[in-house]
Amino acid sequence: MALVEVRNIKKYFPVTKGIIDALLAREEEFVRAVDGISFEIEKGEVLGLAGESGSGKTTTGRLCVRLIRPTEGEIIYNGKDIAKLKGKELRSIRRRIQFTFQDPTSSLNPRLKIGDAIGDALRLQGIGSTEERKERTEDVLERVGLSPAKSFYNRLPHQLSGGQKQRVVFGRAIILNPEFVVTDEPVAMVDVSIKAQILDLMMDLKKELDLTYLFISHDLATSRHVCDRIAIMYLGKIVEVADKDRIYEDPLHPYAVGLMSAIPIPDPKVKKTEAVPRGEIPSPINPPSGCRFHPRCPKVFERCPNEEPELRNLGNGRQVACHLYDY
Repeated sequence: MALVEVRNIKKYFPVTKGIIDALLAREEEFVRAVDGISFEIEKGEVLGLAGESGSGKTTTGRLCVRLIRPTEGEIIYNGKDIAKLKGKELRSIRRRIQFTFQDPTSSLNPRLKIGDAIGDALRLQGIGSTEERKERTEDVLERVGLSPAKSFYNRLPHQLSGGQKQRVVFGRAIILNPEFVVTDEPVAMVDVSIKAQILDLMMDLKKELDLTYLFISHDLATSRHVCDRIAIMYLGKIVEVADKDRIYEDPLHPYAVGLMSAIPIPDPKVKKTEAVPRGEIPSPINPPSGCRFHPRCPKVFERCPNEEPELRNLGNGRQVACHLYDY
């Protein structure tokens, strides 16, 4: 059973213009950050969301935990459409869904002690007494590897390393015992030497707390080690979804093929075909007609600029949005 189900979700941001441009413009313009995507995340699963910068991954993650309101569509969590929730109902659901930001430094208040940064969620939700909240916070500090907890509780963010700040971010995410956590580039801002430690922490927390993850990352090599399935996103659309092994070993969509070909292979004896997409990702304000990838696609043909492909189910859990597979 799906814990999270996203149905035809869209998020358009209005383009801010100057006075003259606003007067001359015939119609309002929008950044189509997420433009009609659907997917499911099973309970206990780690779904990876991959793609170039500007593809809409972070916006999708924020929509899934209702940090921002969708323009259209439904976000079903445990059978309830959280896209429509407001006030107390939304505040209550936030105990069960959490988000970790890409940059731990900017997401932590520089004047707030680490213990308060983690435990503040308990206070806002009205959980426990002051002593109980402190005890719970120290337990979480130990759980995320900041030990002894008492020595970290009163420190400020600038007194921690990048990896320690990332652990604080995870501590803040699990303090309310959530079910679903969206992690936005969780190892992008830490040294290579401690990436493995942070990923191990993530997976340990998953087992201990029975968590479900949406793992957003541009690092496809890392995604393969932690994810069960991978969804490839391009310019606000999902173009392929498959089991991690299938999509790495036999990608179908030309964009997915290009991304996989860019993954470094440490063995110099192994030769691989380079299929990195040419050019830059187009503007999400005026996306290309038809298939949005067609201006960069090496296999483009006459249907591609004129007809938008649907995300079709090819069996075995694989979905592809490409006219090459319309059969």
